[in-house]
Amino acid sequence: MGRSFQEWLNTQDKNVVSKVRADDESNKPLLNQINWIWVKNLMDKRADLNPTSAELLDWVTSGQIDAMRK
Repeated sequence: MGRSFQEWLNTQDKNVVSKVRADDESNKPLLNQINWIWVKNLMDKRADLNPTSAELLDWVTSGQIDAMRK
């Protein structure tokens, strides 16, 4: 099994995470918020910091993140 969401989050730029999560810290992270970090990593040529598809699937199915909110 891959990293937990929190393990992955700890490897990310704290400034980017705080911008993406601003005013939403009390809720579970959303898949869309992870996508913003993912794109930023790609733009900075740091794709190695992105989660694998298996990790993303695990985070959603285990309830570590929300795919969407109602």
